[in-house]
Amino acid sequence: MLVALGANLVIAAAKVVGGLVAGSPALLSEAAHSVADSLNEVFLLTALRRSRRPADRRHPFGYGKERFFWALLAAVGIFVMGGCFSFFQALEALTGSAREDFTGYAAGMVVLAVAFLAEGASLLRALYQLRAHDGHDGLRDPALRTVVAEDGTAVIGVALAFAGMALHRATGQAAWEAAASLAIGALLVLVAYRLGREARDRLIGQAADPEASGRIRALLEAQPEIDSVEALFTMQIGLDSTLVAARIDLVPGIDSERVEQVAVRIKRSIARAVPEAEQIFLDVTDRPAREAEQSPAATGERGGA
Repeated sequence: MLVALGANLVIAAAKVVGGLVAGSPALLSEAAHSVADSLNEVFLLTALRRSRRPADRRHPFGYGKERFFWALLAAVGIFVMGGCFSFFQALEALTGSAREDFTGYAAGMVVLAVAFLAEGASLLRALYQLRAHDGHDGLRDPALRTVVAEDGTAVIGVALAFAGMALHRATGQAAWEAAASLAIGALLVLVAYRLGREARDRLIGQAADPEASGRIRALLEAQPEIDSVEALFTMQIGLDSTLVAARIDLVPGIDSERVEQVAVRIKRSIARAVPEAEQIFLDVTDRPAREAEQSPAATGERGGA
């Protein structure tokens, strides 16, 4: 994460200077992209620090969802600072505001070449970290996933900007840079939408993955004391933390003392089978008792005279 932040800060400064000197819409679009990436890295570093705080009275389930909140802000930053500014630069190029003397274009293209190497190195570093997290587990981390997405789009964006500048210089048509800026903006909007949608799903209470939910249900149904699993609810409350709540009916004839022992044993079994299940709640009943509670006498209903 720190490597990506350092690279983005240096590259952003170089692109801003190069874009202003060359008056290149494509290079300025990439400058805005790098500025957005730098701000987003600060958001993600904040997310890593704040999400590690232990649970307290005000937040009994911990602060794991901080990662998803800051990832959502990062997606908004990519959309506004990167995508919208790129569209603005494309519009300026199409309306004839782009300079045609090409002063500083050589320096601008050198900046893009260096940026391509730096962004590529940062992307390789992020992919290495993803591989170190066993790929699938790494993709569950919104911070690491955002870094990979940012670095990947940065490499593509630099290539698009370089191509736009080169074609503008060769043909004298500013439309090439406008097209490059539009492509960069569309790419950033797409990435922002995907990252924002994933963060939103986690914030509003996304269930655990189907494979983990299936393991929990199979474990419950395999218990000899459980007659049926009436309902099973799961929710991700952090990167490696899941809440599990189940309503189960026990077979008839189990006394209250044994019910408590069975519940404790089931919770331990779930925790072993699904390590991320840190919060487990069981609503334990036995079918005869539940049916008695729902009978007309228990609910106050009366038959006709």
